[in-house]
Amino acid sequence: MQLTDIDKSRYRKHLNIVIAGFIGTLLVLALIFGQLLIVSFGQEGVSNFRYNLLGVILSLLACAAILHQLKSSLFFAEIYYVWQLKQLQNLIFRKLKKLKLAADNDDKNALIVLLFYYQSLQQVYHLDDNTLTINTVDKNLTDLQETIANKNLTIRVEQFDKKLLSSYS
Repeated sequence: MQLTDIDKSRYRKHLNIVIAGFIGTLLVLALIFGQLLIVSFGQEGVSNFRYNLLGVILSLLACAAILHQLKSSLFFAEIYYVWQLKQLQNLIFRKLKKLKLAADNDDKNALIVLLFYYQSLQQVYHLDDNTLTINTVDKNLTDLQETIANKNLTIRVEQFDKKLLSSYS
């Protein structure tokens, strides 16, 4: 996966629409499914909690199916990109300790992964207006870039490939 620039205002606008649409659809479908199940299988004087719960589960599945179908649309492009980036960041985070140790031992692949990780964090934090921890990410990225420069290495974020992570299990 490569980092691409995306329009923050477009991303935020589309994300807000998707969130509101998801919540609204979830509510409406949960009510419809719950009522259909209660009408079909419910008994008077007996709690219908299980039918309402099943209605919520069915509506979650329906919403997930809808999102799955729409994820490749142009409207979802930025949202899907950020979602994939966050998944990749989570994968890297789980291997971060090993990556940092390998980078300290001049492992070029570890340096490539870390450069991608910190630059992608910067991008996502900027898009999500995460001002609390961006300073830490900026410092980590600056330190990493200084380390790369001090070792006279030429490392670019474009060199990143997900396959590089397989070495750090």
